[in-house]
Amino acid sequence: MKPCDENIKKTLELVNQMIRLADKGDVEREDTGCGIMYGILRDSAYKIKNIAEEEKEAHQKKGWWHDN
Repeated sequence: MKPCDENIKKTLELVNQMIRLADKGDVEREDTGCGIMYGILRDSAYKIKNIAEEEKEAHQKKGWWHDN
């Protein structure tokens, strides 16, 4: 896998961790401030995820993306 593809793959892994943390934090939070923080974390993760998935698809169309 090319380094640029590896970075996209790591980005997708990171955003999935962000989403899991936001979900866990939301369940365990004790005040609205934390709810806002986890909402921002989740929203940011989904925005980054969409961009990373678009880049992955673009690399696949170019024939660059090869899972190893």
